[in-house]
Amino acid sequence: MPLVTTKEMFKKAYEGGYAIGAFNVNNMEIVQGITEAAKEVKAPLILQVSAGARKYANHTYLMKLIEAALIETGLPICVHLDHGDTYELCKSCVDGGFTSVMIDGSHYPFEENIRLTRQVCDYAHEKGAVVEGELGKLAGIEDAVNVSDKDAAFTDPGQVEEFVKRTGVDSLAIAIGTSHGAFKFKGEPRLRFDILEEVQKRLPGFPIVLHGASSVIPEFVEMINKFGGNMPGAQGVPEAMLRKAAAMAVCKINIDSDLRLAMTASIRKYFAENPSHFDPRQYLSPARAAIKELVKNKLVNVLGCDGKA
Repeated sequence: MPLVTTKEMFKKAYEGGYAIGAFNVNNMEIVQGITEAAKEVKAPLILQVSAGARKYANHTYLMKLIEAALIETGLPICVHLDHGDTYELCKSCVDGGFTSVMIDGSHYPFEENIRLTRQVCDYAHEKGAVVEGELGKLAGIEDAVNVSDKDAAFTDPGQVEEFVKRTGVDSLAIAIGTSHGAFKFKGEPRLRFDILEEVQKRLPGFPIVLHGASSVIPEFVEMINKFGGNMPGAQGVPEAMLRKAAAMAVCKINIDSDLRLAMTASIRKYFAENPSHFDPRQYLSPARAAIKELVKNKLVNVLGCDGKA
């Protein structure tokens, strides 16, 4: 099966009241863990590549790993650029075989965001790819994204119709209280479902995207802290909130920090128990298995997209 766009995925997800998991990939073990989990539960997938991951792993290597995943799983898989910040980067990814790109112009004024997003849409659509835009600014740090709490801003529902109409985007990332990284909330976790409801009202049937949606699984944080880490106060989005969002207009939920935590916790534990070992296969195998189990839980119990491939 060739790579697909998200158009059909999102249509089915919106109508079915579930969301597609968008998982960030950086290397072979992460790709394997994610895709093996999805194959077992028959779930469609979005594999996301950030600019940082593309630079780290090399575009060609990542695309060949994903090609191998297509052969091994037979699943509908979309390859998506996460947080593209320039037209040139988005164009390069489309030209390199990505079926979806995100252009993040959220740090620009409204009119400049529209201009840049429209430019990317014009090129991507001509090549058969789809585009995700963003309105509102999420706090937190992830790869090249670094927004302080004071600079974060909720999405203004009054702008969404004009933005979608003038840009031609295929999906829209909004800010309702999630944030990038592993430290999402100070105090009780809270998402602005009132904003999501208003956006859904103004854009009926239109797919919405939730960034910064890792749950920061406590067992992985505890394991990291137990074996030499220092992550006091790490707190993510409760899975019940993600299920609620998936039952509404949210068709794509981004997960990256949870993958990093699962992998890091597993490797820290392995070396604590086997300090003299140095074979990467020995410590990366349990790391891959941890990612697989994490992703399976997300697909089945959080996103509800199992059996939808």
